[in-house]
Amino acid sequence: MDSLDIGLWVTGGLLVLVILGMRVAFAAGLAGLAGLVWIFWARRDYGLDDFGWALGVATQTAGQVPHAKVASQALSLIPTFILIGYMAYYAGLTKALFEAAKRWIAWVPGGLAVSTVFATAGFAAVSGASVATSAVFARIAIPEMLKIGYDKRFAAGVVAAGGTLASLIPPSAILVIYAIIVEQDVGMLLLAGFIPGAFSAVIYGLIIIGLALSIKNFGPPVGGFTWGERFSALLPALPIVAVVIIILFFVYNPIPGEMMIAGRLVEIPFGGDSWGTPTEGGAIGAFIVFLMAVFRGMRWPEFRDALIETAKLSVMIFTIIWGVLIYVRFLGFADLPGAFADWITSLQMEPILILVCILLAYAVLGMFMDAIGMLLLTLPVVFPAVMALNGGIGVSAEDSTFGMSGPMCAIWFGILVVKMAEFCLITPPIGLNCFVVAGVRDDLSVQDVFRGVTPFFIADAITIALLVAFPAIVLWLPSQV
Repeated sequence: MDSLDIGLWVTGGLLVLVILGMRVAFAAGLAGLAGLVWIFWARRDYGLDDFGWALGVATQTAGQVPHAKVASQALSLIPTFILIGYMAYYAGLTKALFEAAKRWIAWVPGGLAVSTVFATAGFAAVSGASVATSAVFARIAIPEMLKIGYDKRFAAGVVAAGGTLASLIPPSAILVIYAIIVEQDVGMLLLAGFIPGAFSAVIYGLIIIGLALSIKNFGPPVGGFTWGERFSALLPALPIVAVVIIILFFVYNPIPGEMMIAGRLVEIPFGGDSWGTPTEGGAIGAFIVFLMAVFRGMRWPEFRDALIETAKLSVMIFTIIWGVLIYVRFLGFADLPGAFADWITSLQMEPILILVCILLAYAVLGMFMDAIGMLLLTLPVVFPAVMALNGGIGVSAEDSTFGMSGPMCAIWFGILVVKMAEFCLITPPIGLNCFVVAGVRDDLSVQDVFRGVTPFFIADAITIALLVAFPAIVLWLPSQV
């Protein structure tokens, strides 16, 4: 049995463990270690005296992975972004955002639900965790919608779906994880998430307005706010805008500048050199939100809770990364990614159709796995295949299959798979956001929330189709840097 066969058998065993209910982190770590032992033992022709040697080499190889891969400056973004979200909650910025959105948007059909979507999108700009976003707005927005007659299932669905926007809109923990796994620029990926995230929020809003127009008493508009009340509601929400602008200026230096291109001095819309790394920008953002929270009344108990919740979520994410990276190391020895890439490029199908099939496979996987685990397990195999389909990571736009260079294709595919991860956060049977919303509200069951998010499946399908058909939605902003 060669290394590729071992890779297939171990991958099949990993899927069985996940389906049986073992946590992805432990299933991946166990499968990776077992696979390494199997491969090293096979190289010694399965000699009984060589099993101990194979076990020792495999353990040493797997043991080097957690520190070697996780001791990365980019990964420090994850707890920083999560902490920003929790401190923003204790600073009262979530209530301020919701109130501002309500006063400006609630006059449209289904206005309070639309306001909730845009408030979650605004909060996503300072929160890296969709779970935290859903939990926060389940407490704030659902009671407001129930007061004016919204169906409780749809109200819960709005919050669960709105929470997924944190996966795309920077700062996004999932985008950071994607960038690290595929070894692409974190800053460019975070920048690329802005327009697709806002685009997703607009599609959600349009779906809600359409339902309100077609179904009687579905979502009555809320009016009666004067222009003075509307403008006064903006002031408490401005700190979020300020934090986003400060991080943008620090990381991307969005000041028109000049750059030498092909021997000519060309004006560019963004400055040439950034003032710092995304990690440093995230740290500055966290410090600014901390000052705002203290100014608005956050004290030690609230700050302690924010730190504890950040630590819990960060440890969960890092544990998954550690386990999956051991499995990824095994995949390298088994050469499964290369074999899968060769198989994909040999298919007699249109490349765009192959890409669509890959995205549909993510939709199916998302029914049985959490979003982060799904991406970590699949990207080491799928990403090289997609890059090969486009012509390779170093291909130019002129010679590529999809009409974009290798690095731009990596960004485009990253946004697509993260959008699919968003989709998986609300799909049964393990849509995490739906469980979070149901856990916060005693009057809701998980089944109620799953029924409520059904219209947003259509919205996500429309969004993904448009992102595939028009890559410029994703790539315009990164191309300006």
